[in-house]
Amino acid sequence: MTLRFYDTATASVRDFTPVHPGEARLYYCGATVQGRPHIGHVRSALVFDILSRWLRFRGYRVTSVRNVTDIDDKILTNSAASYREDFDGEHPLEPWWALAYRFEKVFTQAYAALGIEDPTYEPRATGHVPEMHELIAELIDAGHAYPAQDGSGDVYFDVRSWPRYGELTRQRVEDMQDAPDADPRGKRDPRDFALWKGHKDGDPQTASWDSPWGRGRPGWHLECSAMAGKYLGETFDIHGGGLDLRFPHHENELAQSAAAGRGFANFWLHNGLVTYEGDKMSKSIGNTIAPDEMLRLARPLAVRYYLGQAQYRSVLDYRPTSLEEATAAVERVEAFLKAAAEAGLDLTWTAEDVPEAFAEAMDDDLNVPRALGALHDAVRQGNAVLHGEQAGGNSDQEHDGVAASQARAVAAMTEILGLRQLMDLEGTAGGGEHAALDHLVRDLLDRRAAARADKDWAEADRLRDTLSAAGVSVADGANGSTWTLG
Repeated sequence: MTLRFYDTATASVRDFTPVHPGEARLYYCGATVQGRPHIGHVRSALVFDILSRWLRFRGYRVTSVRNVTDIDDKILTNSAASYREDFDGEHPLEPWWALAYRFEKVFTQAYAALGIEDPTYEPRATGHVPEMHELIAELIDAGHAYPAQDGSGDVYFDVRSWPRYGELTRQRVEDMQDAPDADPRGKRDPRDFALWKGHKDGDPQTASWDSPWGRGRPGWHLECSAMAGKYLGETFDIHGGGLDLRFPHHENELAQSAAAGRGFANFWLHNGLVTYEGDKMSKSIGNTIAPDEMLRLARPLAVRYYLGQAQYRSVLDYRPTSLEEATAAVERVEAFLKAAAEAGLDLTWTAEDVPEAFAEAMDDDLNVPRALGALHDAVRQGNAVLHGEQAGGNSDQEHDGVAASQARAVAAMTEILGLRQLMDLEGTAGGGEHAALDHLVRDLLDRRAAARADKDWAEADRLRDTLSAAGVSVADGANGSTWTLG
């Protein structure tokens, strides 16, 4: 099946044909490091982590870029208005650049905890001001941007000079809201957006750079266009981000890049939002959950599984039981791989071990729910063989072959989805609770082994039934007995 993605710009599913044969170049919007990450940030990063992994599996050489917006109105506001959260109020205010870097590290820690791989490049906006100046100059020369006439030092994109403005979100200029990113007195049209913001009284001098239009700092939308162009070229394959960024951010990125003569992105992929029991998350009504809170409630493995289990374009709804359900689901997979390894099965896999149903699902607009269906089917079939539940007259050798093939398939699928890297196949991830349960189950298994050695089949069966009634499945193999839950 051909690799296909839903392109937001055309509102259609299209075959993926790379700009450069054998390569896949991906840019997705990262953090504006004004504060701690919320769950939407992490879901978006996870979606594009899975996408990058699948593109690599399909043989593409992937170049991925995730930017860091480390200069922004909100960063300056948060620095000027509040003390460091972990200070007692007696320390001086934190410089804007220190606040930005502190929260950048928090984002990095959240990504790493969930096994989200580092992108090829993670550029900061403050390191790319010359590229932004170059793009502004191109737009002014092409008649699509202008310096403000009020002496503010602002430079604006002229939305009415670009007939295609609104194409990404299929809006007419007349129906759009005013751009709130700069004082409208210097604008020709209130919907014109800022490319460069002149330095204002009260702003830190360190938060501005010299430019041909006066000292100032870049507009938010300009930053991404400049960085994408530097690292991926004027035309690249995929631009991604959360659905909430379509307008105005991505619309403005597309307009300024295309107006400067750049092809920009061939595909626009947008992940859905995260809700709380069907409602939009909002700090004001107290129905939010942060990544660090999730990681206190569940293992990183379960949190990653939960955040990645929905089709990326759909809404992901959080409920108080969500992490428990995710834990139960993914630990069944982990338990199978652990049992397979303990039974002496080799978990080394090749591309041929990936089930066709899984590959077709992932090729079809990254349909992770269907792919997870294939994963759980393989776990069920593998468990049936390991636990001697498979019906039919197949020989032990045939059963061993089925178990080995399912183990390799599960190992492959979990590694592609970034789950296996977070698993503990040694059985220690559950901490004290798992260790205590393992101790009790092992005691019963030892007693059962002794009964079997004495040919006390009634006692051996009774012990197995006791374990089964508690939800513990036992698999007997050449290397002894292993156990799994469920």
